[in-house]
Amino acid sequence: MASDARMDTLRWAKWVGWAGWVMALSAVALISGCASLDRNAHAEAIAQPAGLKREVLAAGDFRMTAFSRVTRPDRPLRIYIEGDGLAWVSRTEPSMDPTPVAATGLALAAADPSANVVYLARPCQFTPMADNPRCGIAYWTGKRFAPEVLDAMDAEISQLAKLVPGQPLELVGFSGGGAIAVLLAARRHDVASLRTVAGNLDVEYVNELHRVSAMPDSRNPITVASRVARIPQIHFSSAEDTIVPPDVAKRFAAAVGGACVRTSVVTGLSHDGDWAARWRDLLAQTPVCGSTPGDAR
Repeated sequence: MASDARMDTLRWAKWVGWAGWVMALSAVALISGCASLDRNAHAEAIAQPAGLKREVLAAGDFRMTAFSRVTRPDRPLRIYIEGDGLAWVSRTEPSMDPTPVAATGLALAAADPSANVVYLARPCQFTPMADNPRCGIAYWTGKRFAPEVLDAMDAEISQLAKLVPGQPLELVGFSGGGAIAVLLAARRHDVASLRTVAGNLDVEYVNELHRVSAMPDSRNPITVASRVARIPQIHFSSAEDTIVPPDVAKRFAAAVGGACVRTSVVTGLSHDGDWAARWRDLLAQTPVCGSTPGDAR
């Protein structure tokens, strides 16, 4: 990405907010040659080789797309939650479709060899707007962590849990999906472990870090940190991530406290880099409750 384009994007961020700033980076990439990408076809190309089958789940006022592979109902279910997607297409124009370009959350799910894997897209991603009348720009910008979004995703996870009756859930969230994963884990009683990848775990801090507007209609995961303190969890970040730097995970871990939270910092990856290529190795770091909190090794 040219340096002048990046600086232009950063100036724009000061008035479009966090979602606009993050997705501006994708918008620049689109302008430089990816605009013709069929995002649905790209998702299918990721999912099919991994045996993940597409379906649409309905809960509350939203319909959400999922890709799933469940082969052992007697084992835990690992659920991957996508990031914020493509919120903006230019410096002044919000996207009419927040479906992600890279679908990093889906790529993580496809790299997971576990028997039971489900990928859950965020509201308004992948699902046609005509089938989602509640969808509007606010739900992929300032209200993407709003209570009604959490209610809908919680209900859909309850539907997914029926695929493995009585079995625990393992939540994995990428970027803004990390925020959703924490917020949902704090309200459920069947979550056995929690992992986030480049997770936005302190929305207010990240907004302040990038000098962008607040999100009063959204929930902030760090405010429920104490409610997930007994859940074994690892929060992965990259030393090269300038969008959600490792300090975000460390601040969240400090707020959680106790012996069940770990952070793990990798190198050589940008925020939307190829996390999936390293995911099997990172999955080997199993969340556990130990004697003292700290960094995962």
